[in-house]
Parts: sequence; structure tokens; C-alpha cells
Amino acid sequence: MAVNGTGNGTGDGDFSLKETSPNIGNGGVNGGEKLTSSFDLVEAMHFLYARIVRARALPVNDSFVAVKIGSYKGRTKQILNSNPNPEFHETFAFTKTRLQGDILEVVVRNRDNPNEDDIVGKCKFDVAEIPTRVPPDSPLAPQWYRLEDRNGVKIGGEIMVSVWIGTQADEVFSEAWHSDSASVTGENVVNTRSKVYLSPRLWYLRVNVIEAQDLVPLHPNRINPEVLIKGFLGNVVVRSRISQTKSVNPVWNEDMMFVAVEPFDDSLILSVEDKVGPREECLGRCEIKLSQVERRVLPGPVPSLWYNVEHIGETGEGRRFAGRIHLRVSLDGGYHVLDESIQYSSDYRASAKLLWTPAIGVLELGVLNATGLMPMKSRGGRGTTDAYCVAKYGTKWVRTRTIVDTFDPKWNEQYTWEVYDPYTVITIGVFDNLKLFGAGNENRLINDSRIGKIRIRLSTLVTSKIYTHSYPLMVLKPDGVKKMGEIQLAVRFTATSMMDMLQKYTEPLLPEMHYISPLSIYQLDSLRHQATHILCINLGRNEPALGRDVVEYMLDVGSNIWSLRRGRANFERLVSFFDGWIDAWKWFDEICKWKSPVTSVLVHIVCLFVVFLPKYCVFSMLLYCFVFGLYRFGLRPRHPPHMDIKLSKADSALPDELDEEFDVFPSAKSGDVLKRRYDRLRGIAGRMMIVLGDLATQGERVKSLLSWRDPRATSLFLTFCFVSCGVICFVSMKLLLTFLAFYVMRHPRVRVFDTPSIPQNFFRRLPSRADSIL
Repeated sequence: MAVNGTGNGTGDGDFSLKETSPNIGNGGVNGGEKLTSSFDLVEAMHFLYARIVRARALPVNDSFVAVKIGSYKGRTKQILNSNPNPEFHETFAFTKTRLQGDILEVVVRNRDNPNEDDIVGKCKFDVAEIPTRVPPDSPLAPQWYRLEDRNGVKIGGEIMVSVWIGTQADEVFSEAWHSDSASVTGENVVNTRSKVYLSPRLWYLRVNVIEAQDLVPLHPNRINPEVLIKGFLGNVVVRSRISQTKSVNPVWNEDMMFVAVEPFDDSLILSVEDKVGPREECLGRCEIKLSQVERRVLPGPVPSLWYNVEHIGETGEGRRFAGRIHLRVSLDGGYHVLDESIQYSSDYRASAKLLWTPAIGVLELGVLNATGLMPMKSRGGRGTTDAYCVAKYGTKWVRTRTIVDTFDPKWNEQYTWEVYDPYTVITIGVFDNLKLFGAGNENRLINDSRIGKIRIRLSTLVTSKIYTHSYPLMVLKPDGVKKMGEIQLAVRFTATSMMDMLQKYTEPLLPEMHYISPLSIYQLDSLRHQATHILCINLGRNEPALGRDVVEYMLDVGSNIWSLRRGRANFERLVSFFDGWIDAWKWFDEICKWKSPVTSVLVHIVCLFVVFLPKYCVFSMLLYCFVFGLYRFGLRPRHPPHMDIKLSKADSALPDELDEEFDVFPSAKSGDVLKRRYDRLRGIAGRMMIVLGDLATQGERVKSLLSWRDPRATSLFLTFCFVSCGVICFVSMKLLLTFLAFYVMRHPRVRVFDTPSIPQNFFRRLPSRADSIL
């Protein structure tokens, strides 16, 4: 495998992206061995597969099968119904390059007497004689084999087995027991397998609380209750504001937003609460089944309905009428439920499938291998890593198998996604599996360690081109940024219709409901938190489960928490944008000061060209952009973007800044540490406050031109406007613009540089409301 670095520096501190030339299938980047047409982004890995189907006529009732070659040995699961004709239906995969013997043994043992020397029967297969099978060939048919005892004498029992040499393209690959994880036993084997997960389809549930009538307070003498509404959907609670109408007929007209998950089996519980001092008393509740709620995909009126509110006694009995509440409830499928940051989201489709447009392409990802991974834990007195990958794009999550006890794992697994928008990002994360050697209940409480994360934006990829690169895996820790290793990926984005893809650049990014009935920033933040919570619960119910820690890391939960490092990074991004304008202003200032007389004269000529031939000026600008764009084509980026530690300020962040970034919310710190951080934050906020005040002052000065707050300044401005009208009526606009440009760029001999200009002096004297601030 050839590796070409695209950055400077090598070794553990090398955070650059490297172009590679793996021997991937179907011709490959480097002419590798052909695998199959659907697995052409990974290197071919050959496995010895042994599929144990069933046995019959065994002399014992409780048995299991052990498959052995060299020092590798796997065994079938325990059979619940003991009988002489057990059913197994399990597949074992041994990496061909690591085979430690020439004979594959399939041994039937007695579970009650698992002594290595005591066997029920066995059959042997010579590895050199085992056939090879490559999809799309049909699966190899299993056969019955007579069992032999230790002396090679045939016995009455038989076992149905199929043995073949295959690749990772085999259908049984993901469900097979792998020799790479031979040390994992029991129920934990399932945590090593590769799986594909689908996120549930999420909808926004809008509850417009209009009013309530005839509420019955718990205390008869309370005639002005402070009433609010609490909404319960699963584990999520949303509160309304306290009604300004303090009576038994309160009015709100407020929207409460929830995230609901198909197939809408849950019920929405609305609780009417009376705030009495520091506590809240429940006046009654009403239940709304989501399956009965109207679903809408386009903006339109939703009919309002009255719902009865019932008060339930503390013992759960004695329901009584406690009033009624006026609501508009709808499931809005016209929105896209944001579970990721909108800046690097992998999907922008609406919740309702009716609004989906056809796919514009296919994204293919080949997860090849990782190299130089850091030891993440200690086992047997030495450091080790059990790595696996998770990739997320749209509603489809994929997880590779776990390669146990190696710092250079090879996965060579390929996955595909349908693409609906090129302005989307695929996220790949690498984790260390900590759920391989613990009990079932213990595993649920363990969080897998993060090794690194990569994002690739599809719009930066050339269609139909295979990108093979080695990406640095970086993790930001309280003691600084660490390189945890490198991962090699192969990515290809294929467009099914170039016209449909180009049309996407003219369409709104989000569904139209986001623009017709926009949600507030507070609502979007709350709904994203709800969506993440639902995804964590649903993906945690799979087997193997995707833990909450993995899901939150892939969705970048917590990215909106204050970070001084990210604040400095975003500020420098903003400064770099204005650098071009600042340089242009400095260049124009040098023109005005005639530091280069030849250039100043040329700019005067260009100014005349712009004023008297504006049509050709626009033509020249557009032609310049076209030619400059063609020139830049040869300098275009050849590689996809990747995590940049310098842009992120990760290499220059101070330890105290990182400690603050990794602090929980609310803060777990106290004492002098918290006081120092609060004072620092006050200093930053104070400078921001001054900048905002200066911007507000300039805007108020513009408004004061016609406000007569300063009658003399307004009189002067009106006089200027009246005189300018007369001048414009009698003097050609071209002459005026020429005079204005030549006046601004006049020679230094007729210029006073030490004092501001007359318009600047006039503008700075205009009044603002800054003197009205306490």
C-alpha cells in the first residue's frame, strides 16, 4: 500500500491528511484483486467459513459443537431443548491469512462432560480441498457427514455442515463468529458483530394551548390561580408560561413543541398546574392519543378542539370533572427534525415521506483499516485496544465488527447510502469497545472510549471519483489534543442525475415549513435535545446496542456549550473573512495618498471607464470572474477537508480553557476556580457589550438625521438634501460621480491628512441614546 502525505510533518504529531493507494477490488486504485461489483472499495479478505446447521442421532442429549483450526477455537451456543437431534444454525469465520493449521476439525462434545479428551464425534476437512465461493454465487449447500470417534471409527451420529472459502461479501459475514474476536465468549460475542441501524422517523408535535375554562381550584378560597400547563410525552416535559389572566378561565395562546416517534403509540399528557408559592399543584389532566392526532404535511389551519380535564385522586381513584381546555394539536410532517447541527447535517428531508424528492445519487464508503492506534485500556498487564467504527449518514447508521486486541485493525467493510442533497456530511467515528468481557448489566453502564471522529462533506467530492485517504484520528482531552492513530477510508459519490443534483443548489436547504412557519432558536435547541434523547433510547434497544455515549458523540451533542477555544476560533474565522476587505481598503488608501503615482493614475482611468461605460464595466467584472475561476481550476483542492487543529485552536488552548470546556453543565467546580472563570467571562462579555453599544450608537445616529433630536444637525442635513436635489437636476450624474471619485482620490498637496473629513465630523456629532443608558 502506497502512502503519499499531503501535509508537512511526520510521526505522532503529524495531523495531516495522506493520500493512499490501497489494493481495493474491481480493478481498484492500485489494480487490486477483484472482489465483487458491490464491494469494490475495500481490499479482499478471505475467510474460511464453517456453517454448522444441525446434528442427528447423537448418543447424548445435551451437546455442543466446537470448530477448531490451529489454536483458534469457537463453540456453538447452548441449546435450550436438549435432544439427540439439536439445531445450531451458526457460522464460524477464520481469517485465511492467520490460519495456524491445515486441518479444520468440527467436534461434537457432551456439555455435561466438556473434557478435551472426551468427545462424542468429529469430522475433519483438509483446508487445501475446501472449495471457494464468491457472491453472487448461491450459498453452498450443507451436507451430512458421519462422525468419527478419536480413533477414526465411524459412529452412528451425523452432522450437517457446509465449509467454504469466501470473502467479506458473503451474506453470513456479519452474523458469523470471527476468529479476530476469539477471546470474547458467551453473550458478549454479539457486541463484536457488524450491524446496520435505522433511526426512527421523527415528527414535530405542535400543541397550541389557547385557553381553559371552568377550572376547579383545589382550594375553594383561591379565586385568582396562577395557572400553567405541563406537557408529558415519554420522558420529556415541556412547560408553558404562567397565564397572565389569573382566573379560572386562563388564556395562553402559546405553542408547546414536542418530538414524536412513529408509529405514534404514545399518549400526550397535559397537566393543568396551579403555582402556589414555590410548589405546583395539579388541578387536572387530559390524555391525547397520538394515533388520533391530525397529521399535516403542508401549512394550513388546524381545527381547535375542547378537551375535558379530569382530576384524579391521590390513590388513583375518584375521577371528577376539573374543567376543559381549548387546544390545537397536530403532527407537523412538513418540518425536518434536526438531530444534528444544521452546519454539518446529513439529511434535510421533511418527516413526511410524501414530501421526499427522488434520490440524486449514491454514497459508498469503504472502511479499510486503522494504523497506530493508542492503547485505550489495560488487559493482562499490557495495553490493548478493541476498535470498531460507526458511520452515520441520514437515518442509516452502520457499525463495523470489533477487531480484538490489535493496534492495526483491518475491517474492509463497505456500505452504501442514498443521497438526497449534496450539501450533507457523513460522520465516521472510531471507538474502543469496553463491553466485551463484562456481565450484561455491567456493560450497560460502561461507556466506550472515543478514539476519533471524521466528517466528509459530499459537495466537496468529485462525482464518480474514488477518494482513498488516511485520516488522522484526533481527540481533544483536558490535557490537550491527542493523535490516537489514523484510519484509511475509501469514499465515492456517484450522481444518478447531474441535472437533479444541480437543481438542488437552487432549492431551499430546509423544507418550506421552516420558512412559512419558522421555529424560534430556543424551540429548535429544545427539540434537538428531545430528538437526541429519543435516538439514544431507540438505538440502545438494538443488539448490539449503540450506547448513548456513541450516539451523542456522533451527533456532536454539547457543541453549543460555551468554549473559549471555539470562541477564539470562530472570531479568527470572522477576521479572516474581513481580511480581504481590509486589505482592499488599505490599498485604496494608498491610492488616495498617491504612494504609487502610476497606479493612482490608472485607477483614475478605470474610474472614468466605470462611470461613462457602466455596461462594459459589468461585462468586464463578470468576464474577470469567469477567467479567474478557470485559472483557479488548476489550483483546486485535490483532497476532501478534514479536522484542522490550527483552525480549531486545539494546539494553542491553555489547560484552564480545556478544563472549563470539559466541565459539565451546570458546572461541578466551586471556589476560586469558578470565581476566576466567571471573572474572565465577565471581561469577555464586557468587551462584547462595548462593541454592541458602539454598533447601536452608529445606527441611532443614522436614525437621528431626521428625528430633530438635534435641530441644528437635522436642519443642516435637510439643507444638504435640498441643495443636492437641485445639483442633481441640473448636472449630469456621470459628472457628479466623476467629481466625487476624483475628490476622494485627490493629490496629497490639496489634502489635509491629519483631520477627519467634514462628513465624518458631522456624523460623529449626531446624538444617540447612549446618554440615556443607566
